[in-house]
Amino acid sequence: VQLQASGGGLVQAGGSLRLSCVISGTIFRRNAMAWYRQAPGKQRDVVATITTSSITRYVDSVKGRFTISRDNAKNTVYLQMNDLQPEDTAVYYCKASDGSIARDYWGQGTLVTVSS
Repeated sequence: VQLQASGGGLVQAGGSLRLSCVISGTIFRRNAMAWYRQAPGKQRDVVATITTSSITRYVDSVKGRFTISRDNAKNTVYLQMNDLQPEDTAVYYCKASDGSIARDYWGQGTLVTVSS
């Protein structure tokens, strides 16, 4: 199973980015998906999750600004990030969770840097 994340970059405060994560080697629709982030010197924390039936949840700090979505036809999960703030600066990781076999898979991460 491989997860390839992309879409990170440098953006000014108030700007937007859309992250993508393409999964191969597994049945995508069987996986719940999540985006995590890890800021320098901090632990990796969950940002947003989406179930196999597209129920979404967000950490409070990104509610109303970030949107997670999935396209089962493209084996892809997205994270639309609007009104980015410097505190959103982190490496963002996607995770796939296959509940049928109790396995988690991680992508390599994509760096998001928000300047003030």
